[in-house]
Amino acid sequence: MLPFRIIDRVKFVLERQLLKGAGFQLLVVGLFIGLISLIGGLLVVPQGGEFEDPGAAIWWAFLRLTDPGYLGDDVGAWQRIVSTLLTLLGYVVFMGTLVAILTRWLIAKMTDLELGLTPVTLRNHVVVLGWTAQTPPLVAELFGSSGRMRRFLEKHDTQRLRLVVLADEASVEQLYELRNEPGVGRRAREVILRSGSAIQPDALHRVACLDAAAVIVPSQGYDAESPVTSDVETVKALLSIAAQARHLGVPLPFVVAEIQDMRKLSVIERAYPGAVEVVAGDSTISRLMVQNVLHPNLSEVYNELLTAGEGNEIFVRGGETAEGLTLGELAAQRPDAIVLGLLHPAQAGGWTVNLLASSDTVIRNEDRVVLLARDYADTGPDPKREPLPPIERLPAQARTTARQGRHRVLVLGWNRRVPGLVAEFGSYPDREFELDMVSATPLQDRQREMSGYGVDMSNVNGRLLEADYMVEGELRKLDPASYDTVMLLSSDRIGSDEEADARAMVGYLQLEDILAETRVRPQVLLELSDPDNRHLMHNHQSEMLISPMILSHVLAQVALRRELRVVLDELFTVGGAEIQFRDPDDYPLPASADFQFLEKTLAARGEIALGVRREAVDERGRHLQINPPRKQYLDLRKGDQLLVMCRT
Repeated sequence: MLPFRIIDRVKFVLERQLLKGAGFQLLVVGLFIGLISLIGGLLVVPQGGEFEDPGAAIWWAFLRLTDPGYLGDDVGAWQRIVSTLLTLLGYVVFMGTLVAILTRWLIAKMTDLELGLTPVTLRNHVVVLGWTAQTPPLVAELFGSSGRMRRFLEKHDTQRLRLVVLADEASVEQLYELRNEPGVGRRAREVILRSGSAIQPDALHRVACLDAAAVIVPSQGYDAESPVTSDVETVKALLSIAAQARHLGVPLPFVVAEIQDMRKLSVIERAYPGAVEVVAGDSTISRLMVQNVLHPNLSEVYNELLTAGEGNEIFVRGGETAEGLTLGELAAQRPDAIVLGLLHPAQAGGWTVNLLASSDTVIRNEDRVVLLARDYADTGPDPKREPLPPIERLPAQARTTARQGRHRVLVLGWNRRVPGLVAEFGSYPDREFELDMVSATPLQDRQREMSGYGVDMSNVNGRLLEADYMVEGELRKLDPASYDTVMLLSSDRIGSDEEADARAMVGYLQLEDILAETRVRPQVLLELSDPDNRHLMHNHQSEMLISPMILSHVLAQVALRRELRVVLDELFTVGGAEIQFRDPDDYPLPASADFQFLEKTLAARGEIALGVRREAVDERGRHLQINPPRKQYLDLRKGDQLLVMCRT
C-alpha cells in the first residue's frame, strides 16, 4: 500500500498547485516540458555527431517538442523514433495543455468582466439596487424623462445620465432584456451592470453608492413562507449605506426606497438618517385599485399618468420660475399645461399639498407648482405661444354625494397585497362594502396573514372563501355576475411573474365565458405582474393595472423630483383632491363647448377640468383624452364623461 500512498501524495500536491490558478498551471506545464526535453536530449546523446554536446541535444529535443515541422529533418531510425515521440508529446503537453490553460484563463477573465466585479469610478450617477420585474421599465422611465432628467443633471452638474444597476448576478441576458424593453433599445449599452447584493458593503462600494446623485431601492421578491421579507432587505441595505458613509466620513446620498408595509416607515427613517423618500409599493397599488373600484375606468388615467409612453404626466416645477404670479396668471401663460395647484413648505419639514387652490393664490419662491402636461417643456414659458384668457377658479369646496348602497366585491386570487387592500377599503367610512376573497391558498394561512396585518374584516363585511377559480364549476358557484366588481389578482405564491399572470389571464377568460351568459355585467379589474404581458389583453373588456410599471414610474419620477411623492399620495388616498369621472349633464354646458369653456365652467365650482372619456374609442383604440387643445370642441355625446379633479 505504501507505493500507492506515495502516488496519492504526489497527486494531491499536484492538485493543490493546479488549483492555485493559471500561473501555477503554466509553471507545472513548463516543468514537464523541461523534463521531457531533458530526457529526449539524453536519449540521442549516444548517437554522437551533432549530439555530442548535451546542451545541443536538449535544444534539439525542445524544438521537436514545440514545433512538429522539424520531424522530417531527422536521420536514422533511433533519432526518428525519439523525434516522433517528442512530437506526439508536444501535441499533448505543449500545444494541448498550454492552449487549454490559456483558453480557460481567458474565459474565466471574460466571465469575471461580464459579472461586473470591478468598482465603477463615477460621480453624480443614478444607482438601482436590485434586479426585479420593475427594473427594465424603471430604466425606460429614467431614459424617457427628457426634460425632468435635464433639470436633474443640471442640478448635479453633470452632462448625461449614467446609470448603474446592481443585480445578484449580472449577465448578458439582462442586457438583452433591457434592449427589448420599449423606451430603452440601443441605450441598453449605456447601463452599467454590477453583480452583488444590496445588503453587501462590497457590492455597494462596487456601484459607488456614496457618490451617487440618487439611489433607488426597489422592493425585492421573496418567498411567502420566508421570515425574511423584502422590507427587511431594504432596511439592511439602508443600514449598510449609512454605515459606509459614517466610516468614510462622507455625506449620505439621496435614496428612494420602496417598501411593502407602510407601517415600516418609522423603521426606515430610523435606519437611514439622510434624505430619503419612501414609496409604499403594496399600499400604492391597493389605493389605486380601491379608487378604481369607486370610480370605474380610472385605470385608463393611471396607465397614462403613471406609465411611460405617450400621454400626459404630472410635473413639479420650482416656485422661482413663476414667483409673484397668481395661479390664474400662470395658467394663462401655459397654454399646453393644466395648473393643478401648489406645494407649500411645512414648518416641520416636508410639504403641505394645496391642489385645487384658487386662481388668485400668489406663487412664492419657496413654493412648488404642480402641473399636468405632455412634456416637461410645456410646463415652462413659451413667448411664441399666445396666452390664454384668464380663468377665475373659486376655492374648492367638498361636493356631497348621495350615499350609495352596499358595494359587493369579489376578489379572485391571493397575494401579499390583500391585507392592505382590505385595510384600504375600510378607510372609506362613508362607503359600505362587502368583500368575498376567494383563493386556493389554505384558509388558515390567509387568516394568519390578515391577523398579522391587524385587519378588521368586519369593517368591510369580509369573508375568506376557499375555492379554485380556475375550476369552472367552482367559479360558477360563486355567481360572479351578482357582484358589482370582480378583481383578479396576480399571485405571488407561484414560481414566476409569467406563470402568475398566465393563471390570472386564463381565469379572466373563463370569467368572461360565464359573464357572457348574463345580462348584467360587473366591473372587472385585472392585475398583472409582468410588463411583457401588457399587450396580451388588448381590446378586452376588463380594466387592467400592471403593478411593476406603475411602481417603476413612481420610483423613477420621485428620484428625479422628490416632491412628486406627496402629490401622488394626495391624489390616490382617501380625502383631499381626487380624480373622478362626472356626467356632463351635471354642468351647464352648451352643445358646442370647447375645452376652454369647460375649464371656465368647472372653475366656477372650484374644480379643474382634465379631459374627456369617450364612450367610443378613437382611431388609436383609446377612450381617454387628457389635456386636449383649449380650442378643441368637445362634441359630447351620450355616454361620454368628463374627467375632473375635485373634492368630495
